[in-house]
Amino acid sequence: MEKNSNLNLILVLTTIGIVSALLLTFVFEWTSPYIAANEAEKRRNAINEVLPGLERVEEVEIDGEIFYEAYDNQGMQIGVAAQHSGAGYNGMIDVMVGVDLDSQEVINISIVGHEETPGLGARITENEYKSNYQNKPFGDYTGVGTPTSDPMEVQTIAGATISSEAVIRIVENAVEKINTVYGGR
Repeated sequence: MEKNSNLNLILVLTTIGIVSALLLTFVFEWTSPYIAANEAEKRRNAINEVLPGLERVEEVEIDGEIFYEAYDNQGMQIGVAAQHSGAGYNGMIDVMVGVDLDSQEVINISIVGHEETPGLGARITENEYKSNYQNKPFGDYTGVGTPTSDPMEVQTIAGATISSEAVIRIVENAVEKINTVYGGR
């Protein structure tokens, strides 16, 4: 009797496992296109934010890296954007950086994703912080706790210095990557 009970238990658990696996596979396959579409929309919005005035974007892969070249309605290149990631306080921070290669300036940045603390590190998504990077010359930036007096300074967020400094390094790395690939016109 006990042997039959163990066999029934094994059959029930195996059936539950198979049904669960099939259900998870179905849900994953069903939601994957929606997740991909949402990520593509988020990326499009970030590109539009960092390269305002664009008419058309071309996705270009160079040396295994993806760049977004933006053109105006006359077909003139107005800038290049790249998404770059780095470690923040609580996790990874994904930043889209748009640059003007001719003037050697960061046009703007957009925080595409982050896991920073709400109310503190998450303030990196606020325009007040992101405006630190608008029209900033290429180079090495220094985080400061007071309003900036030098073009190479970025005002950090009080209580979120690690997140602020992480974004600074991510932006520097993205600019360096773009400048290296596009030859620093």
